[in-house]
Amino acid sequence: MALLFAFMVVSAQMRLGGFYDWVTHKLAGLALGPASLLGVLIVVSATLSAVFSNDIVCLAMAPLLVDACRRRGLAPVPYLLALACAANIGSAATLIGNPQNMLIGQTMRLSFDGYFLDAILPVALGLAASWALIAWQTKGRWEESAADAKPQDGTIPFDAWQTTKGLIIAGALLVAFLVAPWPREHMALIGAGILLMSRQLRSQNMLGLVDWELLVLFMSLFVVNAAFQGTGFTAHAIDWLASLGVRLDQPGSLFAATFVLSNLVSNVPAVMLLMPVVHHPLGGVMLALVSTLAGNLLIVGSIANIIVVDAAARRGIVIDWKRHARVGVPVTLMTLAVSGVYLALRL
Repeated sequence: MALLFAFMVVSAQMRLGGFYDWVTHKLAGLALGPASLLGVLIVVSATLSAVFSNDIVCLAMAPLLVDACRRRGLAPVPYLLALACAANIGSAATLIGNPQNMLIGQTMRLSFDGYFLDAILPVALGLAASWALIAWQTKGRWEESAADAKPQDGTIPFDAWQTTKGLIIAGALLVAFLVAPWPREHMALIGAGILLMSRQLRSQNMLGLVDWELLVLFMSLFVVNAAFQGTGFTAHAIDWLASLGVRLDQPGSLFAATFVLSNLVSNVPAVMLLMPVVHHPLGGVMLALVSTLAGNLLIVGSIANIIVVDAAARRGIVIDWKRHARVGVPVTLMTLAVSGVYLALRL
């Protein structure tokens, strides 16, 4: 919880410094063809999500991306879907990219660099597959009649100093996670505290961008999960599955259970339920990768998806479950297949 809160503060610093707005406008101004621009967007959004959390990146970039696409006469939907998919996939690359990875990393004490080395290949191949699929589906249908779109009213001007401060703290934390022996949540809170001691950005504004509802939800999930475990139902369910030959402590069964549960009850509750049965050395990596990549299957599978769809709707663009599924389902299956093969080779 402390780690998640601290990185929400770091992301708030970047947002108030106009960093996400600046990145989106720079992307839109690149002299690239539609397919190349799509590739750059996927790489940038995935990289940012690996450090600043996928939900925050989508919340900041999606509205600006719609306006930028319209100014260039490009259809926004392929780029919005690419943003959501890449943010989810990219967030799987690190133990700070999304809430469930933070939970897994802290609870199971996974090595920060060790996890990154295990996850980077499936993530990179997944991003490449996403680009290829969306580019193929959109071939010949990139353009949309240009609209006289004005910049979003809430556009935040770029502040080089505030952005630099945020990047320095984020970079320092990444290095500290790799080399320092201290608890990650303590180091992250120190970084967040330094950013909150600002004379230019009011702490009230920064804390206002913290997703308190999500933090309360997570605390509630911990309480519910503990109560659920206390009933003994989970243990009985695991024993019942084992009697049917489904052993969740085995990699194959864990892979399938993580995928199914992540889409039935969402990824964070699924991770909470499954962590107690993870004993394999690569179990934590598998749990983090599969629970995150499964989020691309359905709109409701990831908060990042919902944020992007909502941002599109506010600008008159409808992305229904069918349109999302055309990209989300094959992307999920491809990325999970790549991850499954990679993990099988590691076993």
